[in-house]
Amino acid sequence: MLIGDISPKPILYVDGVTVTFDGFRALNDLSLVIAPGEMRAIIGPNGAGKTTMMDVITGKTRPDVGTVAFNGDVDLTKLDEAAIAQLGIGRKFQKPTVFESHTVRDNLQLALAGLRKPFAVLFARETAKEMERIDELLELTKLTDSVGRLAGDLSHGQKQWLEIGMLLAQEPALLLVDEPVAGMTDAETEETAELLVEINKTRSVVVVEHDMTFVKALGVKVTVLHEGSVLAEGPLDQVQANERVIEVYLGR
Repeated sequence: MLIGDISPKPILYVDGVTVTFDGFRALNDLSLVIAPGEMRAIIGPNGAGKTTMMDVITGKTRPDVGTVAFNGDVDLTKLDEAAIAQLGIGRKFQKPTVFESHTVRDNLQLALAGLRKPFAVLFARETAKEMERIDELLELTKLTDSVGRLAGDLSHGQKQWLEIGMLLAQEPALLLVDEPVAGMTDAETEETAELLVEINKTRSVVVVEHDMTFVKALGVKVTVLHEGSVLAEGPLDQVQANERVIEVYLGR
């Protein structure tokens, strides 16, 4: 064993990031570190900078200043959205985006295909490896019984799970999930927490969410953003007891 620092490189390292839109500071000297295999919940009031943070990580928005690194040494600020996705960062937006006129299986098959043309994919024979992976994703997302249904006929919660399955088909090392349980039933919310905990066994996950019951079910470290900076960080119980957090967010 080497003497000295043997801690693994963070999968995501955000340091001193500031983003300004027309004089408004959406992010203000934001710093955040996500360890390999970690799941982190990001909470905070509207306008706290949560979406802008995700935009910066995925290359949609360029920071004015600051460092954004993936897997220790890959500078994300120099890459576009497509290159960042290919590196292994998947993003799930709040509103599910699935191919509604295709079946659940077709959606997963298209996601597995990557850069191949969709028309060619749908009329090509699945390899045994592809079939096995699709079956794994169906089981994970609890969509096995809906494999032949059109995605447009699924419930809101099932569409969310299908899109998460489609992202997992691309084998990201880091999954960014934006308000996954908005509009879900209590039962779907509970199942989504179970799904993300299962996903976290094989990859890092960052979840932006407002639902405190859901965040509690995840049982992970929480980061509270306010006015583009980290206001507090730690276990949910500790964060919920923080007077500044109560004042600017939870007490509203």
